Amino acid sequence: MPASTEASTTMDADSAVPTDSASPVHDTRMAPGGPGYRRMSFALFLAGTATFALLYSTQALLPLISGEFGVTASDASWTVAAATGALALFVLPMSALSERYGRRTVMTASLVVAVTVGMLVPFAPSLPALVALRALQGAALAGLPASATAYLAEEVRPRALVTAIGLFVAGNSVGGMSGRVITGWVAQEWGWRVALGVIGAIAVACAVAFRLLLPAPKHFRPGSLRPRVLARTVRDHLANPLLRRLYAIGALFMTVFGGVYTVIGYRLAEEPFSLPQGIVGSIFLIYLVGTVSASTAGRLMGRLGRRGALYLAGGTTATGLVLSIADSLPLVLLGLILITAGFFAGHAVASSAVSKTAITGRAQASALYQSAYYVGSSAGSTAGAVAFHAGGWAGTVGVGLLAVLGVVTITVFGSRAAARGAARRRPMGTR
Repeated sequence: MPASTEASTTMDADSAVPTDSASPVHDTRMAPGGPGYRRMSFALFLAGTATFALLYSTQALLPLISGEFGVTASDASWTVAAATGALALFVLPMSALSERYGRRTVMTASLVVAVTVGMLVPFAPSLPALVALRALQGAALAGLPASATAYLAEEVRPRALVTAIGLFVAGNSVGGMSGRVITGWVAQEWGWRVALGVIGAIAVACAVAFRLLLPAPKHFRPGSLRPRVLARTVRDHLANPLLRRLYAIGALFMTVFGGVYTVIGYRLAEEPFSLPQGIVGSIFLIYLVGTVSASTAGRLMGRLGRRGALYLAGGTTATGLVLSIADSLPLVLLGLILITAGFFAGHAVASSAVSKTAITGRAQASALYQSAYYVGSSAGSTAGAVAFHAGGWAGTVGVGLLAVLGVVTITVFGSRAAARGAARRRPMGTR
């Protein structure tokens, strides 16, 4: 993200907008209290809400979808995996399109396609048709995360950038949580198709308000679509060992999270809990814990360092997984709280480290992280459901513990690599 604090005018690698922190009077970009800032913030909050409400709209409804189509949990989980997997595949191409055609244009087009598909989803006649529509929806939604942060980097002053991005992320979490809660209660009374229709209607309202409120960009400068340049940037990022580790850590954390929250509805609807659909959907209110843990990740890194924070996040997630095995609702809820807190903390640490590690091509570095993140979500949804079908909740927990073990192993390997690098840089006389 462009966040220059130098006195002279500089050009960030990810933005064509010069940053001149020494001359704020002449900086025409938006800032808190300034013209358009509140409209812009609310517009992107609504875009984030619509994106994540649509993306995970079927997750709380999987037991009902299984029942109507007569399929297993692993089959129904493809309604989630198809959407997140398609988003993972298309986020990098969408980021390239936004460089050519503009951030607002790509975001608007993405929302229009996604909400249009969202209004068709409730009428899917079969599971394959539902999965296909969800894949199309995920591909369309890839234009939002690919373009929103770039828009903010170009249109918002550096000192206000973190706050502005935080509001967009808040929209993501609110959308992800409220979409699941709303669908749970609506489905309990009128079925899963009506629930998805309600989410589609909410997303339409958010999309219309987004387009009316978002200020026209003033600092975007279109570039050419240069596949060779994009390929070289991606290749350079993938050649960086630290970035590769961070991408893998993000994917593995999301494997745990995707698996747990895809399957938890089945477990809570069955014996010994037998909770109604509305209560099952309300379990996703636990996401609020993640909002708190993500916001404290910076302080955690300050005290423990990046690797220490990752160890703590992994340990918290693993503890939650183990506790969730108990046939006691309070222990299951405590386990979910710890899993959620650990996941969001680990995700915040890894994603922020990507931005700090990438010196150039930060937009592409972030897009690669998002791709890995959603690949992990898709893999976790599928693997967690398959494991649940084969071995019950203990099977899903086993998949999660293997993913956490992967996080710890990668972090240990990174610690040793860092120690070897420090030893090589140390003068011979001090070894």
